[in-house]
Amino acid sequence: MLQVNFIRANKERVLAGLKKRNAKDDLFQTLESILKLDDDRKRLKTESDEANAERNRFSAEIGALMKQGKKEEAEQSRSQVASLKERIATIEEELKSTEEQLTEQLYLIPNIPHESVPVGITPEDNEIYRPGPDTLPELGDAALPHWEIAAKYKVFDLELGVKLTGAGFPVYRGKGAKLERALINFFLDEAAAAGYEEIIPPLMVNEDTARGTGQLPDKESQMYYVGLDNLYLIPTAEVPVTNIYRDQIIDVSELPIKMTAYTPCFRREAGSYGAHVRGLNRVHQFDKIEIVQIAHPDKSYEILMQMLEHVAALLNKLGLPFRILRLCGGDMGFTSALTFDFEVWSAAQKRWLEVSSVSNFETYQSNRMKMRFRDGKDIQLVHTLNGSALALARIVASILENNQSPEGVIIPEVLRRYTGFDLLN
Repeated sequence: MLQVNFIRANKERVLAGLKKRNAKDDLFQTLESILKLDDDRKRLKTESDEANAERNRFSAEIGALMKQGKKEEAEQSRSQVASLKERIATIEEELKSTEEQLTEQLYLIPNIPHESVPVGITPEDNEIYRPGPDTLPELGDAALPHWEIAAKYKVFDLELGVKLTGAGFPVYRGKGAKLERALINFFLDEAAAAGYEEIIPPLMVNEDTARGTGQLPDKESQMYYVGLDNLYLIPTAEVPVTNIYRDQIIDVSELPIKMTAYTPCFRREAGSYGAHVRGLNRVHQFDKIEIVQIAHPDKSYEILMQMLEHVAALLNKLGLPFRILRLCGGDMGFTSALTFDFEVWSAAQKRWLEVSSVSNFETYQSNRMKMRFRDGKDIQLVHTLNGSALALARIVASILENNQSPEGVIIPEVLRRYTGFDLLN
């Protein structure tokens, strides 16, 4: 979340950022409420400090007055101490309530977009940062969408997933399961080669963890909730992995911290329907490799570009045609300052499929998590970044569609040492 002092010192910038995000009027009202609550907090803190100082003064007088035999004056001081204790308790209760309200209001304000974020409201307003290839694959009218290829070669089974769980939970089988595992191992090996520490995190997190990265309260309706234990199934490995350093002060020499994790991801995707959610286009459970960096503020945008090139290299090695978008203010995630989306061309569906988002959150997540670094005597909030490297469901869909041939699906060369076969048929 944003810091109150930042909002106060940069009010016009914050207002402009909310406008770029196409924020609703109530958020602008919330911003004014935050500043008023902060004024109230400061006033109550001052009153509390003054009342405590006065109580301490009267307490110190009691012993001296008793030694002087001034029992009546001592009793008056005792009465003042008792009265001040009641007043302090009232002030501190009001202060606690004000601080809680302030925090809850701050949770409602999204991150401020980076200056390079384009103005816009819908995905159509996103900027093409790096265009796709000049010539896109043309497979002809006989090309099959990935769900038909999957049925033909028994790659995955959506109907079996419905039987076992429900819609949106695919079951991978045979060579399809091996292809999925091959992609996981390939992406993890590439991340390790780039210096990322591999993490195997829990697949469920508590409220503090979900709140730390911004899933709560913004994306609560999109997460699966385990009510009996008050836990949430993770929508991405970003959530547990970034929280590893919550409430810590990191030495500057340790930065940047680079971590990667493979996990299944769980998303309710409420309200998703239509032809564009067929097959693996949108599912409730999918595998993903995430890369996360915790960085010095002066280096985070340089690191963002490095992460961008890491994802681009993966897609190039897989031989998949892709493009990169810079998301506009209205299409960007709640916690992000700048996001790039990677889209792979689906040759059979003849449309672009998002397979990765790479984002810089600046201090928005680290402020929630109290994640800081020490440079000498100076202590500052770190910047956090993450990216999908990559989300497998649509990568599998793209491989099936773009690499289909009369003999079967041609496996990308970089995956063959993992699959043990070069043709899926």
